[in-house]
Amino acid sequence: MRIISGRFKGRVLRVPQKLPVRPTTDQAKEGLFNILHNWFDFEGLRVLDLFAGTGNVGYEFWSRGVSHLTSVDQHPDCINFIKKQYREMEIEGEVRKAEASVFLVNTEEKWDIIFMDPPYGMCGLDRMVGKIFERDLIPEYGTVILEHPTQESYTHLECFSEQRKYGSSSFSIFEK
Repeated sequence: MRIISGRFKGRVLRVPQKLPVRPTTDQAKEGLFNILHNWFDFEGLRVLDLFAGTGNVGYEFWSRGVSHLTSVDQHPDCINFIKKQYREMEIEGEVRKAEASVFLVNTEEKWDIIFMDPPYGMCGLDRMVGKIFERDLIPEYGTVILEHPTQESYTHLECFSEQRKYGSSSFSIFEK
């Protein structure tokens, strides 16, 4: 796994094999960031990496200049790995050990971009995306990105904007 662009471009992250993760592929990550680069100036943005796993996508945001990164995962080994990377990359933000839906119900913070990469096949994602908008966790210009298997569809959700496909993975994008 590597960081594609920004000040940590080319940095290889050695992920312990014991982590229960499915990192976003470089091809999908590059496609997503090509889109986001046209929509956002990353400087100063606040990003939430929900279901962070290895933190792969969050580090890409940090490398490109966001000012605050929050990574949330419930697996202790993932949390320890992410904390180590935060120290090494001097990331300003926080790492939270929490179940994602509980975190969304309890947080009072707002983010410009919320990236969600749940385990494939997870139930209840419709409600989680809805909760983000219901609780007003992003500003008017904010974006929610949900990574999911291409065969799943979230086009029926109220704030759905578009879907981008990269092989067996897709990103559904939601906006206010």
